[in-house]
Amino acid sequence: MLQLDAEALYADLRQGVRRLLPEGALLVGVWSGGAWLVERLQRDLGLAGSAGVISSRMHRDDFDRRGLAAGSDSTVLPVSIDERHIVLVDDVLNTGRTIRAVVNELFDFGRPASVKLAVLVDRGGRELPIEAAYAAARIALPAAQRLALARAEDGRFSFAVEESA
Repeated sequence: MLQLDAEALYADLRQGVRRLLPEGALLVGVWSGGAWLVERLQRDLGLAGSAGVISSRMHRDDFDRRGLAAGSDSTVLPVSIDERHIVLVDDVLNTGRTIRAVVNELFDFGRPASVKLAVLVDRGGRELPIEAAYAAARIALPAAQRLALARAEDGRFSFAVEESA
């Protein structure tokens, strides 16, 4: 069975994001796992201000089947993104469809100078030409399985492999 140390991967992600961040860049986490990651990255990297959170729900290409996801947050960007460098963070990159949706959402709020993607795990399975500038790990996982990031009350991360419904 696949075992991933989410805390060790987070340490790698933190170093990768540090290298991707130009001065004045905004960290933006994809709801929900990416939002957890940027909350901790913001603190651990000693960045001033607040990180952003972005939702894919309004731009998903399966919106007609899924509708609004229960409990999903809305996009919250603490500053204008016009001409700002954005580092988008997500927990797991798979098909690329969520990232396509959040980039569309991001451009609803303005025109960033650049957008780079950092992920905790790239599991392959791409259906769109989306690639992370930094991935802490690259793994192969069968399409019938899902990699889910969890956050404990103390803020520590862990992964679970779940069978897709």
